[in-house]
Amino acid sequence: MKHLTIIIASILFSTLFYNQKIGLNLSIFSIISILILLVSNTQKFRNKTTIIYTLIYLLTAALVFIQHTSLSILANVLALITLVGSVRESKSSIYVQWYNGIYTSIAGYIHRNLYKIDNEEKETSKKDIDVLHLAKLVGIPLMFITVFIVLYRNGNPIFSDLISKIDFSFINLKWILFTVLGYYLFSNIFSPVQVDFATNKDLQTGNILQQSETFSTEILVKEKQLGTILLLLLNILIVFYLTTDIISLNTIKWTEAPMLSSQVHNGINALIASILIAIVIILYFFRGNLNFYENNKTLKNLAFTWIILNTILVILIAAKNYNYITAFGLTYKRIGVNVYLFLTLIGLITTFLKVSKVKNLWFLFRINTQTAFVLLMILSVVNWDNSITKYNINHAQSLDLNYLINLSDNNAVLLNEYRKSNNLGSNQSNRIITKHRNFVYKLNSRNWQEYTYSNFELKSLANTSRNNEYFK
Repeated sequence: MKHLTIIIASILFSTLFYNQKIGLNLSIFSIISILILLVSNTQKFRNKTTIIYTLIYLLTAALVFIQHTSLSILANVLALITLVGSVRESKSSIYVQWYNGIYTSIAGYIHRNLYKIDNEEKETSKKDIDVLHLAKLVGIPLMFITVFIVLYRNGNPIFSDLISKIDFSFINLKWILFTVLGYYLFSNIFSPVQVDFATNKDLQTGNILQQSETFSTEILVKEKQLGTILLLLLNILIVFYLTTDIISLNTIKWTEAPMLSSQVHNGINALIASILIAIVIILYFFRGNLNFYENNKTLKNLAFTWIILNTILVILIAAKNYNYITAFGLTYKRIGVNVYLFLTLIGLITTFLKVSKVKNLWFLFRINTQTAFVLLMILSVVNWDNSITKYNINHAQSLDLNYLINLSDNNAVLLNEYRKSNNLGSNQSNRIITKHRNFVYKLNSRNWQEYTYSNFELKSLANTSRNNEYFK
């Protein structure tokens, strides 16, 4: 039953993806993957965590079909890896689930055949088909038959003529290899495996920092003195920096794009260095027994002050970026700045919690990777090319139309509508017309496996006479 299920799935895999671009096929593949996992791991799907990851995986599959963005495709792949890792061990941290998910997808079949996890798997393996023996039964006779056919063709012209009339051109070797790849992939995820060392270590380690047995007061006093002096000086320095930055924020001419760009980018560079230094310094001093030292209150307060001042720095950079966006519109870099600022803020908050609640490094890894995963899933919901175009057309004080034209075809319809209602130069107008026509041509050229929601929108428009221009 297992092999038949995987064979059927592998044939569907080739039908969906061989010589096809990403579209509806990825959504169907997502459903097949869930069914494969469900068939062999029914009990695991009663776990709330696994159910949540399954729903997230289905959502990302729907997003790939609806908006077909690179980010939604990336989110779908990561959601599959997470789901596979969760099916194996739902209680592990999300980065361990990624590790196990990737390991299963690449080497799950090999792992199960080299290392038997328990007696149940051993009993099951005895009932499975001996693939190596089957390969010998087919491969060895086929090899010798081929050799003798070549020899016999040279010795008998009639036999040679009969052999030459046999046409095997209908056999597509690439399609077969692609099907084998699908079989290997589904065989891997059929029964997810784990890297025992990493998984067990993660399950056995909590989030609370434990005091070590060796507790030298003299060493702690010296560390506390060093940390106090260092953080005090850094706090003074960042206060001076923030003061000058606020002054420049109020005096800069926001209409000057180069100046504004320089301010934002320089601020980001300072922010990167500042946050990294802040987190490394804090983690160093609060890595162990200094957390339990009675006279560490001053050092803790300086650390909290340092975190708060860096948070203010984040807010100032966000304000500059907001002014930049208001004046010149959205771009991927400006959106990326906001994403980085958000992640930086989360990093500062979790560092604050690590110090105040006496957490360990595992706590930081767990909560920050979980946050990054959730953020990626949320970001994949938005069709950014379309949203950037819509925002810039409606709100940007200075519209960079060439930038919008260079984005993907997801904004082709919006740009074409903008062209019709505005007097554009011949160059930009022709580029938009060409972009839109290419977009429509690509939609009409897609096979059913490559379909997205845009295909159905286009068919709907084609049925309305006032939209016949889409096909001119």
